[in-house]
Amino acid sequence: MTENQPQQPQPQPGQNAQGPQGPERTQQLPMYGQHQQQQYAPQGGQPRLDSGPQGQRQGQYPAGGGTYPQFGPGTHQGTSPGPNWPLGPQQATATAPKPKRRLGLAAVALTALLVGTAGGVGGAAVYSASNDHSTNTPSVTAPLNGNQAAPASAPDGTVQSAAAKVLPSVVKIAVASQQGQATGSGIVISKDGLIVTNNHVVAGAGQGATLTVILNDGRTIPATVKGTDPLTDLAVIHANATDLTPATLGQSGRLAVGQGVVAIGSPYGLEATVTSGIVSALNRPVTSGDQQQDSTTVFPAIQTDAAINPGNSGGALIDLAGQVVGINSAIKTAGGSGQSEGGNIGLGFAIPIDQAKPIIDELVAKGKATHARLGVTVGDAQSSDGLTNGARLGEVTSGGAADKAGLQSGDVVTAVDGKAIASGDALVAAVRSHRPGDQVKLTVTRSGKTQTITATLGSDNGNPTG
Repeated sequence: MTENQPQQPQPQPGQNAQGPQGPERTQQLPMYGQHQQQQYAPQGGQPRLDSGPQGQRQGQYPAGGGTYPQFGPGTHQGTSPGPNWPLGPQQATATAPKPKRRLGLAAVALTALLVGTAGGVGGAAVYSASNDHSTNTPSVTAPLNGNQAAPASAPDGTVQSAAAKVLPSVVKIAVASQQGQATGSGIVISKDGLIVTNNHVVAGAGQGATLTVILNDGRTIPATVKGTDPLTDLAVIHANATDLTPATLGQSGRLAVGQGVVAIGSPYGLEATVTSGIVSALNRPVTSGDQQQDSTTVFPAIQTDAAINPGNSGGALIDLAGQVVGINSAIKTAGGSGQSEGGNIGLGFAIPIDQAKPIIDELVAKGKATHARLGVTVGDAQSSDGLTNGARLGEVTSGGAADKAGLQSGDVVTAVDGKAIASGDALVAAVRSHRPGDQVKLTVTRSGKTQTITATLGSDNGNPTG
């Protein structure tokens, strides 16, 4: 899901790192056609979904620069550039010497272009949590600031204007433990230090771990975990400050496919990074988790092609008015099994802010959250051609919401509130988008006949595995 866990012991080159995940869905059977669960890979500065080789190296800027910043997985490799790089050795001439050119900043830019990327883990249906950048060495700091001209004011509705409004409210989060270091992103939601992020970003901040927040103005502030919810991959932390700039939370329910959005966070430890794109899809059921620990998170995601990479987890997805509409959490990676996870391929996923708000409120008030429950196990229903065609109900919990509504084992749910349900994951995501006590209309096929059944969703009372 977008990012991070403390680094596990260093893997050998070509090896994938795995990290722990939160509790599993309570509404699911062992899925009949379930997507493969992606592993959170806290290695190489990736959240539980991103992993890559470590092997960072330091060099020196030509023309009097400082040390090269460390960029995380897939850093530049090879011999150190010579004193005249990138121009190469110069021939002596008899002509008058020309003024010397400053190469420091040019070298930084070119070095950044040489940074490699890691391969991806998983097949076409596997998602990885945008994990925080994990490494044993500090990552890059903020961009260099010199005697630069003040930026021109931007018209409302532009990427520049939206980013300017939200950048002061997006922070970098660093977790250090005995297992290593990891970084992710967070969104300031109160002046007195409350910050929302992903659970997988801070999941390693247990006993003996230190949690640090790096603000947009460069200050470094200690923080503590206030509440976590592994089921929705959300967490709230508290930074020791009273003068933070909270972001404005918008309404994800007003988003439209094709609408412009902006992602802000700390990919690979590069804080205050801004990327832009569009809303590619809405209510995309995304499954992300640790298959070995039988632990997954399923949520109805906002899909975007704005570049989201390891370390973006917990950062802001905003509209062009500068309002937070989602919390960046996961990416789809390319590549096959056995390769390390890669970065952005234009398939990023964010938790809609409308679904996140009630969870955040409960985490602030009680440290844990409640979730809607239908009271059934589900799997993929398949048509005669082998394609998934709805969610097939398995065991129905006695006295639960499904039982009270008259749902039966073997029923196939094909829509919720008129929206098509193509798989078991889609039904779980649809239920997760509601709150306990909500009524939903289920389109159900039973013995070849279609009917509509209204169910009042129950609650797990903050015990998602019970």
